[in-house]
Amino acid sequence: MSARAWRAFAPPALALGLAALPVPAGLEPHAWRYFAVFAGVVLALVLEPVPGAVAGLAGVALIATLAPWVLFAPDELAQPGFGAPGQAIRWALGGFSNGTVWLIFAAFMFALGYEKTGLGRRLALHLVRRMGRRTLTLGYAVAFADLVLAPFTPSNTARSGGTVFPIIRNLPPLYGSHPGAPTARRMGGYLMWTALATTCVTASMFLTGLAPNLLALEIARKTVGLEVTWVEWLTAFLPVGLLLFFAVPWLAYVFYAPEVKSGEEACRWAASELAAAGPVGPRERILAALVGGALLCWIFGAALLDPTTVALVAVVLMVLTGVVSWEDVLAHRAAWNTLAWFATLVALAGGLSHVGFVSWFAKRVADALAGAPPLASLVVLVALFFLLHYLFASVTAHTTALLPVFLAAGSSIPGLPMRPFGLALLVSLGIMGIVSPYGTGPSPVYYGSGYIPGRDFWRLGGLFGAIYLAALLTIGVPWLLFLG
Repeated sequence: MSARAWRAFAPPALALGLAALPVPAGLEPHAWRYFAVFAGVVLALVLEPVPGAVAGLAGVALIATLAPWVLFAPDELAQPGFGAPGQAIRWALGGFSNGTVWLIFAAFMFALGYEKTGLGRRLALHLVRRMGRRTLTLGYAVAFADLVLAPFTPSNTARSGGTVFPIIRNLPPLYGSHPGAPTARRMGGYLMWTALATTCVTASMFLTGLAPNLLALEIARKTVGLEVTWVEWLTAFLPVGLLLFFAVPWLAYVFYAPEVKSGEEACRWAASELAAAGPVGPRERILAALVGGALLCWIFGAALLDPTTVALVAVVLMVLTGVVSWEDVLAHRAAWNTLAWFATLVALAGGLSHVGFVSWFAKRVADALAGAPPLASLVVLVALFFLLHYLFASVTAHTTALLPVFLAAGSSIPGLPMRPFGLALLVSLGIMGIVSPYGTGPSPVYYGSGYIPGRDFWRLGGLFGAIYLAALLTIGVPWLLFLG
């Protein structure tokens, strides 16, 4: 069997195999069958025999079709006027009415505005021109370029792989550093690793810095009732985030040192690119005002306007003012694909709670951890959640598969502080992407650049992953406990 055929065969085989097993004690048969389908969808997200959105749509369509045997308990079906088909389709389409899903879509439109107006590239070039005289400060310029884009670019692939990478790949050849050659370490390897390591940090720093963050927040809300605002998310990660952000370029300079330490070439190149781009245009100014206004509303206006409402108003104004055209919006395949993908994943993850699987799993974990100190259990669960990312090629798949059950496990342990635990899991999603060449969207971009050999990529991933996890556990967890 070819690899492609195996990837297509494995998800339905897993679902059918699990459904055929005896139902675990204490779990309803329909809940076990639901979990079997859910597991098959997650495996499809990992193996990718079809696009992720197709796997999600297939999962909700199958469950809606088999709802009387998979989604609903016998006592639900016995309720007068229940109407299983109508209830099933409302469940299947419920994710499309979810505000978080549309906030993700709107954030993609912000990223589109950065691309269409050239504002994102202009900001990055200004940083390179001002900070590019030394290789270490050039690393910080790369980091700051990612930072200024992160709050409004939920795709770290678009932000780092699509905006930062196309700029920095022009810099190493200016110093005689070429991909796939002995000269790759002269400068290219350092810049590429700094860019990837930084985008993992900024992905955790902002709620809107990584699309699975918003999905994770919705799962946490449905699973354990955890509510987190944009500012609360930033506050939760800020001590760890600031430390790692400012440490990453220096750490990369120490552990993957460039041979070239200084030079004027990058500054001259950035200056020439800025001169060619011309002065700041009106569309760039309008976009800057809109994203700045949206940020202020997210920070200070949450009591008056829902964050999704703010984002949608900004998108409408972007279209009306000509920052982007409606044709640009319609043509943004990644945004519409993500909308369909995450809407189905929200429904699928919520279904785990609906059928009672999450509460059953929580009880099993509570029994297994009986007698363990709550704080020790918290640390073990957060570390395990982080390290299991080695098994996933997608933060989205990791979030969908593991977050509901880990949240349920924590909620079942007497004395475990649930809000700090939930926040620790949520803010770990970005930084865990550093561990492997497939751990997050930009990883294959930088891995494929030719500047970092495979053995170095795995070694650095393990090293920085250990640093990130240690910072989360030793600084982040005490800080979250302090916040309460």
